[in-house]
Amino acid sequence: MTETQTAEQPLTPIEQHHYDTITERIGLNRLAAEQGEEAPEPEAAPAVTVPDPAAIREAVTHQAVLGALLDEVKQAYAAARTDAEYLLTQQYKATGSTKVDATLPDGTKVGSITRTPGETAAKVIDEELFRAWVRDTYPSEHVVKAVPMRIVAEVQPGFTSKLLAEMTAAGRAQYADPTTGEVHDVPGVAIAPARAASTRITYGRKSKGQSRTGRELIADAWRTTDLPTRVLPALAPPPPAPAVEQPAAE
Repeated sequence: MTETQTAEQPLTPIEQHHYDTITERIGLNRLAAEQGEEAPEPEAAPAVTVPDPAAIREAVTHQAVLGALLDEVKQAYAAARTDAEYLLTQQYKATGSTKVDATLPDGTKVGSITRTPGETAAKVIDEELFRAWVRDTYPSEHVVKAVPMRIVAEVQPGFTSKLLAEMTAAGRAQYADPTTGEVHDVPGVAIAPARAASTRITYGRKSKGQSRTGRELIADAWRTTDLPTRVLPALAPPPPAPAVEQPAAE
């Protein structure tokens, strides 16, 4: 092969499959022609049965109704969770307690709600201050890159991650150099909230004294009590109409 010639690129698996299929088809047609036979017809695709229109409407309506109900429940749940988190936070600040039982209106315990604390982490809040400090203190971790139409100076991402992880663990914006032992106050970095406090639901399990789970108890109460009106009035069924007394026959 000369320098002006280019080497053939190997076929990809998909290209090779198509090539083998076409080659096989050409060979079969040639063999059939030599034997005086007609080339075999390609297999027809199986016919697709049209679904029952009533079944399609039922499935689509089912999805549409559940989607509307789900949107309503999500909005109500978000509001209820916000209220619970606020009140549990206030209780925690006042008493240090983080857990409250969840009970039905009749006092039946169905589970508990626990307040989970938030977390803080080291974050770069001023890129320029942080980059300048790294440039002056750890120049090997400060790089200048040429990108189309501009020059960019930045800190090596791995070094930033390492510093932030160690400062998060220490709980302060300081970095202790393991080589020199010097403790640096790192500019441009602060310990800030990384995850807000939230709540965790734990539903009751079956036990010797309770044959039904907390979820099952809630489902029973939803069907048989006024729980829908208390919890989700937008979806609660209307109260039964009062009975009309029939006038006595004369």
